[in-house]
Amino acid sequence: MGQIGNAVASPVFDRQTLRHFEKHFISAEIQQRPDVSVRQFDLARVISNEIIPRLLRLHREVVPNAPPVDDVIDALRPSSNEIDALAHIVLGDDLEAAATYITIMRDRGLSMETLYVELLEPTARHLGEMWDKDECDFIDVTIGVGRLQKLLAIFNDTYTLPQLGTRRRVLMATTPGNQHSFGASMIEKLLSAAGWDVETEYSGEADEIVKMVQRNWFAVIGLTAGSDGQLPALKSIVPLIRKKSQNKDIGIMVGGPMFTQDPSLAVTMGADATAPNAPAAVLAAQKLFDVGAQKWRVA
Repeated sequence: MGQIGNAVASPVFDRQTLRHFEKHFISAEIQQRPDVSVRQFDLARVISNEIIPRLLRLHREVVPNAPPVDDVIDALRPSSNEIDALAHIVLGDDLEAAATYITIMRDRGLSMETLYVELLEPTARHLGEMWDKDECDFIDVTIGVGRLQKLLAIFNDTYTLPQLGTRRRVLMATTPGNQHSFGASMIEKLLSAAGWDVETEYSGEADEIVKMVQRNWFAVIGLTAGSDGQLPALKSIVPLIRKKSQNKDIGIMVGGPMFTQDPSLAVTMGADATAPNAPAAVLAAQKLFDVGAQKWRVA
């Protein structure tokens, strides 16, 4: 590809490395399905109306010196003339094109937070909404979230970590006092399908949660609360988790109806992230993994 515009040379990705790292983001059972490529193509087409306006906004507002979007499409198009080429770059089956695109955006000054807030998280959230409406199924959501995780890992350059296969470990737990694990179990199922090593602690007992993070290394813990009455217990256990955890840089995400209504409540609880549905929670976990990896990768 040479250069796009006259500023940033297109990065060169080793296809074997990309193929090797892909296995960490989708379970082998789903990855081996014969219809994965077809599903990716269809998913990109269906969700293009959600993705394309966001990508255009990134080009116009976030990266004002970027070349015209048409030039980017022409340079990175996987060889078709589809009008939804940008959506296919994000969710299609050509990971090399997606990796190139996302890295060029990073090198032009796009921050991880902007990429996450403006494009990746809303796309994951939209996948969850489609799932709720039966407009796509669990396999489609897993494939889509898997791709979004890959893009985040490429953007943050964590996809080459030797520990990628062993440190994507997450603990899903219910907040002390919460005896309902349905929401957590849905996230657990999707995390597992999206390549995470998942442990659970659904007793709703603070001591058991603390024991789990003391005895095992987790990159992320997800805590779900079912009502406002459980928030004091949640706020109390967050600092305990940070203090007792084997991983001193553990990422903590929280979820529940009150956080969907007011996401800023997560900060009040001392947590690092929240998400309105399961696909967005999986992507939030990947973001927390990437942030933590910047600290422990040099240790």
